[in-house]
Amino acid sequence: MTLTCVAGLGVSGSAVARALAERGEPVVVVEETEGERQLAAAAELAAVGVRTLFGPPVLPEGVTRLVTTGWAPHHPLVAAALGSGVEVVGEVELAWRLRPEHAAPWLALTGTNGKTTVVRMLTSILLAAGRKALAVGNVGVPVVRAVAEPYDALAVELSSFQLHWSSTLAPHAAAILNIAPDHLDWHGSMEAYAAAKGRIFERAGTVIYNADDPEATRLAAPYPGAVGFTLRVPKRGEVGVVEDLLVDRAFVADPVEAAEELATLADVRPFAPHNVANALAAAALARSLGVPSEAVRQGLRDFVPDPHRLAHVERVGEVDYIDDSKATNPHAAAAALSSYPSIVWIAGGQLKGADVDDLVRQAAPRLRGAVLLGADRARIAEALARHAPNVPVVDVPGQDTGVMDRVVTEAARLASPGDTVLLSPSGASLDMFPGYPARGEAFARAVRELRLRRERER
Repeated sequence: MTLTCVAGLGVSGSAVARALAERGEPVVVVEETEGERQLAAAAELAAVGVRTLFGPPVLPEGVTRLVTTGWAPHHPLVAAALGSGVEVVGEVELAWRLRPEHAAPWLALTGTNGKTTVVRMLTSILLAAGRKALAVGNVGVPVVRAVAEPYDALAVELSSFQLHWSSTLAPHAAAILNIAPDHLDWHGSMEAYAAAKGRIFERAGTVIYNADDPEATRLAAPYPGAVGFTLRVPKRGEVGVVEDLLVDRAFVADPVEAAEELATLADVRPFAPHNVANALAAAALARSLGVPSEAVRQGLRDFVPDPHRLAHVERVGEVDYIDDSKATNPHAAAAALSSYPSIVWIAGGQLKGADVDDLVRQAAPRLRGAVLLGADRARIAEALARHAPNVPVVDVPGQDTGVMDRVVTEAARLASPGDTVLLSPSGASLDMFPGYPARGEAFARAVRELRLRRERER
């Protein structure tokens, strides 16, 4: 019998170990950190017969399969398995293999940015159509936990890490939203990162791609009948925008002569060009499953955006303060920066090897000021000096909890009535915060404190 080693006691790792144990398969978990949460998870798994080995990541004897939940190929445990001829698969690949007969179809999507928004929009549309659906994958619910349940469809968000370790995945439909440099420290190169994303198309029933994104278009090119989504007027076989309407010319009886209205721009919230593209991607995935246009419109209207994605925090002194802390790479920040005409930009964090020159060059005409924080703020300052030399820049050093208060105070000083103070960092948050939500919450608290100070001064 196969002895499976699971890498780590995270949410997905624990779910994998439990799923295999409940099938009667022997499982051992390797976990480096012996913390309170990990010990509690190990105790729960021990109750269903799963052993956990704490300490340095050493491949246990007799293992024939390693399930990783995002560990890189160069991680010692993964490298040992690959060097020993042990099969290495991801949690998503394992979930695909464990699907029962007549399992729910998968509507899968990936991209550098927008994945969670699209998977939640898609789920809202499916629910509006009366389908029992669930958002799973990189969005929070492990796929392995959902595959055995009687759903009508699974909306599956996939990261490049998950796709790297997937080899037999064959979704009903698959979409690539966009491709921009990210996680290059994990993949080693832009080419390897893009190739991992492209694996989502290999066995997909319907290929859906962003026709406005050159790399997504390139990855879709080998697949005849691929469906593009675009912010332009759609051609035959595309979904796109005509004046203020979202229009389908792909999933209709006669794509040459016919088009079907799906929704209006007013149905997309929050309204921004990149979010319209998100809505088109979700609509195309839903339409591939035969969802009617009325459900697309209702699902978009019902959709509630997740926090920290262009979230309006406050208006203070005729200046809007926007929390886009989820923008953890330059591509995401570029989408936010293109959404407002006059910006005081709060940026910084961990750039993960990404370049910010193009981002700053394109945003420069909109910038009225910049306030920088975090580990890689110097690199952003250098790009601003090269491409936006007349934009005032404030560097806020330190990693203490009060940094965000100083950042917001400086941003308010640079802002004029009509400006937008935009937290869209373009970097990860773990240099200073437990995650991007904590960074966004710190920003919101600081903005509210600014408002209270202004009110007291009146």
